[in-house]
Amino acid sequence: MISPTTIVDALLRRAGDARRFMIGIAGPPGAGKSTLVEALREKLLARGETAEILPMDGFHMDNGILAERGLLPRKGVPESFDGRGFVDIVQALKRADGEVLVPVFDRSREIAINAARAIAPQTRFILAEGNYLLFRDAPWDRLEGVFDFTIFVGPPYAVLEERLRRRWLDYALPEDQIHWKLYGNDLPNGKRILENSRPADLTIDLF
Repeated sequence: MISPTTIVDALLRRAGDARRFMIGIAGPPGAGKSTLVEALREKLLARGETAEILPMDGFHMDNGILAERGLLPRKGVPESFDGRGFVDIVQALKRADGEVLVPVFDRSREIAINAARAIAPQTRFILAEGNYLLFRDAPWDRLEGVFDFTIFVGPPYAVLEERLRRRWLDYALPEDQIHWKLYGNDLPNGKRILENSRPADLTIDLF
C-alpha cells in the first residue's frame, strides 16, 4: 500500500511554487478517504506547508428537505447533497482571491452548519474529500479539470462491505436496519460510484 509520505512527496513535486494547489480525494463510502486526507494534511503541515480539508459531508441537504423529496432513507446518494453549492465553493477556493467560508457537518445532530469554518487565502493546499469529486453526472461533472491532483480510493467489495457494517454497528443499530443501510443504500451507491467516476491521477485499492 502506498504511504501518505510517498503521496505528499508527489504532491509537493507537482505543486512546485503554486500559490494554491487543489487536491480531490474521491471514492465510495467506507473506503478510507477521511483517514487518508487527515494523514496527508498532517504530513503537509509537518513539511511546513499550509493545508485545509474540505469534506463533502458539510453539503448534505437538510433532513427536512430530504424527507420532503423521499430521499431521507437514501441519504448519501448524489441527489441528497447540495452539489451546486459544493462545486461553487471548490471553484471559489480554486481562485484563491479571498477568504472562503465553508459549512461543517455536525454528525451528532445530523445537520450541516453553514459558514462554520473559514479558509484563508494564504492556505496553499486544499484537500477536498467526498464520494462524488470524480462523478461523471451533473453537477459533479463541473469539477472536471478543477483539481490539480486527484486520488481515488476504491477497496474491494468485501472490504467495503465489512467496513460499512462496522460503521453501522458502532451506531448500535438493530440488524434489520444495518442490513437495509448496507444492501439497500450504501453498497449500491458504492457500486454506482465505482462504475461512474472519472479516472484519477492516483488510484489506491485500500487505505
